[in-house]
Amino acid sequence: MDPLRKISLVAGGAYLLTFVSIPTLTLYGPIRESDYVLGTTSQTPVVLGGALEMIVALACIGTAVALYPVLRRQGQARALGFVGARVLEAAGILIGVASILTLVALRESGAGPDALVTGRMLVAFYDSLFLLSQGFLPAVNALLVGTLLYQSRLVPRVLPVLGLVGAPLLVASDLGTLFGAWDRLSPVAAVAALPIAVWEFSLGVYLVVKGFRPSPVTADTAEPRQAAAV
Repeated sequence: MDPLRKISLVAGGAYLLTFVSIPTLTLYGPIRESDYVLGTTSQTPVVLGGALEMIVALACIGTAVALYPVLRRQGQARALGFVGARVLEAAGILIGVASILTLVALRESGAGPDALVTGRMLVAFYDSLFLLSQGFLPAVNALLVGTLLYQSRLVPRVLPVLGLVGAPLLVASDLGTLFGAWDRLSPVAAVAALPIAVWEFSLGVYLVVKGFRPSPVTADTAEPRQAAAV
């Protein structure tokens, strides 16, 4: 298989894998109950949600590591910035999962009513991390990788345009949440996050199905393969 095709398959698959955490909106529902720490319902949905987010964190790093050898030819500084931002995003996700698992452990320990405040603090801490790691940083990623893909024409330009348009909308939504204009799970926040979600999903599908378009950025990558064939 052509090396570029391998890269596109890995990167596209990793992008699609980041969507496995969508069910956490439902799986994490119980932790938002005011007396969750004192409850007796099954912990399995919450733990499953944490496992899905761990997969997302690893997939985030995978997208950047896979794309870096290609993107650095268009702009090394931005490509490095994309890797760094993705690693920060993954770190934030994992720390958030740690707070959720701490909440689960607190509940399993049989803590009394005095632990209610601690439980609410852990949920608030998770929400704050989510706002940064899965709200603000994806907008930064969209600006970095979007400009690189737009300039290099490795994919149809309509795809990075979605990311470049969605990035400021997502930042505006995060600011509205930060200042209390709306909740993180409100319809306004969901609509504002939609363009970035469509951008990342569409990019993943395109890379898996089509791969990279011919571009001067990737021209010399095929040369060694052609020379070996001769």
